[in-house]
Amino acid sequence: DVQLQASGGGLVQAGGSLRLSCAASGFTFDDYSIGWFRQAPGKEREGVSCSSPDGSNTYYADSVKGRFTISRDNAENALFLQMNSLNSEDTAVYYCAKRPRTESSWQRWDGMDYWGKGTQVTVSS
Repeated sequence: DVQLQASGGGLVQAGGSLRLSCAASGFTFDDYSIGWFRQAPGKEREGVSCSSPDGSNTYYADSVKGRFTISRDNAENALFLQMNSLNSEDTAVYYCAKRPRTESSWQRWDGMDYWGKGTQVTVSS
């Protein structure tokens, strides 16, 4: 079975940093793009970042460019999101998701085929 599990969330002060991890299993990890999404209360789920299968191409939402960095360790079947300079608008539940080869957009949350349980990130001002 395909499984994705996000972890590393928590409570942090504005301006602080967190590093999220996503552990994957049940599929050939380095064959697929994997992305991070988030959903804040009352808002739609949005794409935050995505990594190509080998990590050579990365994509970011405008709201996180220059602050967040996505990376992956294909030997460990793991995806990471380093989040710096956090602000209150980053407060959300963060999810990792597997993007199928047939999906052309990394930001369409409903185009992903597998999701992990999210991890809560709360930024206090």
